[in-house]
Amino acid sequence: MTTSQSDHTEAGAQRSMDQHHHAFELPRIPELLRHALPRFVEGVIAPVAVFYAAFALMGLNGGLAAAVAWVYGGLGWRLFRGHGISATLVLAALGVTARAGLAAFTHSAVIYFLQPTLGTLLVGMAFLASVPLRRPLAQKLATDMVPMPEAFLAHTRVRQFFLRISLLWSMVLFANVTLSLWMLFNQSIGMYLWVRTGAVAALGAAAVGVSVWGFKRCMRHVSRERAAVGALAA
Repeated sequence: MTTSQSDHTEAGAQRSMDQHHHAFELPRIPELLRHALPRFVEGVIAPVAVFYAAFALMGLNGGLAAAVAWVYGGLGWRLFRGHGISATLVLAALGVTARAGLAAFTHSAVIYFLQPTLGTLLVGMAFLASVPLRRPLAQKLATDMVPMPEAFLAHTRVRQFFLRISLLWSMVLFANVTLSLWMLFNQSIGMYLWVRTGAVAALGAAAVGVSVWGFKRCMRHVSRERAAVGALAA
């Protein structure tokens, strides 16, 4: 084999390796929705409906008892179906129990709903802090859901994208907290539950849409750039 043939073979192998590192498939939107929608209904809509129905019929303590029963009923259903229960779910159940107990003791629904709002504030602060640290939290969460090649993640455009999306999500979460606190202290529990839940869901859906659209656009730019580099190397 001549030197030029060897160089051409090595260049082809390198391009193949680069393509392998950069080529991965993002799940389609309908697939993501089919995966996320049941969990959204189970984790967001149903608990609100259960709490409010019991609250309207039996008062605060009835609503709190129903909320706790819903959580432990979900754990029992997973055990019945042979599904494992993660430590995260157990901690979440214990957290709901503690919140409900404290709310019942203080006779205040505000106490029950205040804790998750403060948790949202902390998450928003984590997203914001990850931007100047150049360790975007959005990238960590995205790679947990969709494995991505290290070469792709190291691309400058990709890193900039995840920094901007981390900033976006921090703003979304802060808006969530602001709306939640205002409604919690100024509106009825019914208004808080339904208007706040709908508004937060709409805001989150819009942010997800922007994130997915931006990521697809980023992928197209990176793919075109790699194709151009490959064409020049050939």
